[in-house]
Amino acid sequence: MGRKVFVTYKYSDTKVQDLNIYEDSILYGRQRVQTKARHYVNELANILDKEDHIYKGEEDGQSLAAFSDEYISSTLRDKIYDSSITIVLISKGMKDIWKMEKDQWMPWEISYSLRAYTRNGRTSLSNGIVAVVLPDEFGSYGYYLNTDNVCNCTNYNTQFLFQILRDNMFNLKAPDTYLCSNGSIIYRGDFSYITSVKWEEFKVKPNIYLDKAIELRDKKEQYNLTKTVK
Repeated sequence: MGRKVFVTYKYSDTKVQDLNIYEDSILYGRQRVQTKARHYVNELANILDKEDHIYKGEEDGQSLAAFSDEYISSTLRDKIYDSSITIVLISKGMKDIWKMEKDQWMPWEISYSLRAYTRNGRTSLSNGIVAVVLPDEFGSYGYYLNTDNVCNCTNYNTQFLFQILRDNMFNLKAPDTYLCSNGSIIYRGDFSYITSVKWEEFKVKPNIYLDKAIELRDKKEQYNLTKTVK
């Protein structure tokens, strides 16, 4: 039985690695176009199992500033209700720094992925969530993930993320940690409810990371979850 996967992403973000995309145009025929985050959603459809169903998040870049909470709520409940996993596409330009986070789609889509709803007597579970990190226009992940050779670990630039993503990482209630030689605190095991994986690793074995998202969802009581947009 296929999984139902909701994908949240910044539709128009062009700060991603080029995928050599060509699209048909009525006026100019087949032309190469600038790769955007939305093109990686198309790639997901080819990477995931054929039985999986993808539900897309934001598609037109529309600001939420003019909409009521009820409009946002009803729109996202309908989109996310039937899914069990949410993929967050992390991209370098996903945040509009000139807008409040509550006026951008991604934080709300993550928020509603974490909530449970009751409809027709059936209550949905929180979604399992995996953050798939896209390479930037230079093919680098360094804007978010960096290798620490001293501590033999990965450093996460969580300050770059939306607040709701930051709050749901490194949020295991009883984390397993140790002190590195340089004084840094290193986390081991499943220390985040929302785990992060590079695109190049995810596309090789996506089921590993999707299954892990479900595994963490099923023990979500071990994590301090934040479900609201600040």
